[in-house]
Amino acid sequence: MASGSQADMLSRYQAAMLLSGVGDAMGYKSGSWEFNFVGADIHKEVAALGGVTKLKVKLPAFPVSDDTVLHLATARALLSGKPVGEKLFLELAGEYHQGSKDMSGRAPGGTTLSSISRFKLSRPDGYIVPFNKRGGGCGAAMRAMCIGLRFPRPEQLPDLIAVSVEAGRMTHNHPTGYLGSFAAALFTSLAIQNVAITRWGSHLMNSLGDVMKYIKSVGRDVTENEKAWSYFTDKWQGYLKERGLDKPVEEGKEPTVMFPEKYGVVERDAFYKSVSFAGWGGSSGHDAPMIAYDALLGCDGSWEELCHRGMLHGGDNDSTGVMAGCWWGALYGMEGVPKCNYENLEYGNKLEECGEKLYKLSYKAAS
Repeated sequence: MASGSQADMLSRYQAAMLLSGVGDAMGYKSGSWEFNFVGADIHKEVAALGGVTKLKVKLPAFPVSDDTVLHLATARALLSGKPVGEKLFLELAGEYHQGSKDMSGRAPGGTTLSSISRFKLSRPDGYIVPFNKRGGGCGAAMRAMCIGLRFPRPEQLPDLIAVSVEAGRMTHNHPTGYLGSFAAALFTSLAIQNVAITRWGSHLMNSLGDVMKYIKSVGRDVTENEKAWSYFTDKWQGYLKERGLDKPVEEGKEPTVMFPEKYGVVERDAFYKSVSFAGWGGSSGHDAPMIAYDALLGCDGSWEELCHRGMLHGGDNDSTGVMAGCWWGALYGMEGVPKCNYENLEYGNKLEECGEKLYKLSYKAAS
């Protein structure tokens, strides 16, 4: 399946938001799958339920997690119409504060809640929190995809950088954390642009210099950021080399993606663990988008296979699933997705509505 389906752009926007929630809820399963560290066991449970194509993703078994609640919060802030700058950043902080009240049964991250509790929303700079040496988790990335829907064009990259970085570091003020936010937003934008999936990694690596320029232009925590910068970059360079995507390719030609000959559930769990920070694949800002991207690269145009790889593994699978689902929707709309996976999704209507509004504000208005 090529990048970009015949689905119209409105449908792709709606599907990006809706399927982000599906990927989240499927991976989470009230915590029983998110916190099951053996992917093979999850796959046995899925098979017993009739497989992915029979999964009824609905309450009470499949609530959305904190990922979707805060992704919706990001979308609402972007829909406020506020220009890029402090007013928008405060709007984001306010929406995250509101979202933090809807966390019962959703397994919110400690770093996120701790940072939100520091906000001083009555002050112009009240969204700023101190640099955090332990702020490299995936909590910034998992809620950032819709920033790419808001800024879907190449010429909007500066705005995408500013918003994804500031939205990210108001809870995860560490490059490993907020660069995950940038990656999640950038990949969504590239999906909307119909850029070949195999080229997303090189776009990411080529844009990191612009992100550092932004950090320096703002002038906050520059020294700390420079010291901690290389971890994200090194991990992604290593991953792209492993997949054969680290070298320039002539325009009009597609690179060959290199996967191991045997890359089943057990092998994927081992690989996801190997690229992680502390043994839980997808729990950090570098590896959550990486695993979701790996799943998209390897699913061969199959929604079911995307779920097997991106939502149903022994890592932080709701955080990888929320991204993988979003990117599928941004590329293909609802193509290949069984109705039972989404028709009764918690907050499904809200997600679709936000997708439609983001389309009208960000894509249709500029067309």
